[in-house]
Amino acid sequence: MPVTAEIIISDELMSEVSTSGDDDMPDGVPQRGKLQAWATAAYLEDTPAIASMLITTAEEIQKLNKQYRDKDKATNVLSFPIQSPEEVDIFLLGDIVLCAAIIKQEAEQQKKSEESHWAHMVVHAMLHLQGYDHVKDDDAKQMEQLEVNVLHQLGYDNPY
Repeated sequence: MPVTAEIIISDELMSEVSTSGDDDMPDGVPQRGKLQAWATAAYLEDTPAIASMLITTAEEIQKLNKQYRDKDKATNVLSFPIQSPEEVDIFLLGDIVLCAAIIKQEAEQQKKSEESHWAHMVVHAMLHLQGYDHVKDDDAKQMEQLEVNVLHQLGYDNPY
């Protein structure tokens, strides 16, 4: 597995929702194996790497969005790429923060399955960690096509 996703569920989210299943994930949040598979599919490099994934509440992601992007609103996903220092033996990609409530809400609004929207958000964030963005139109087209391709390989429809 070229990328390892270290998956963390925030204490705040755990206190808000019930859990079920074998890996004690909050209801509505995909199991760790799926999150890992989506991250792996979206990792386009050969060098083994680590990415952290925090799954959290709307309140927590809003605070992070305000602090790091100066946008005082909740969002579906944030990505924080990092540059590993050369002296570190492990290739660290960065951090992903996913908001369970917003992803659920968007899936309902867009008439998509929650699972496919979760997959899209993980793939989208992983591409950001690898330097892709959607600020300029040409970059956005390239990133969206990569997302569509990865999601297709995973068996999901075009999210756009």
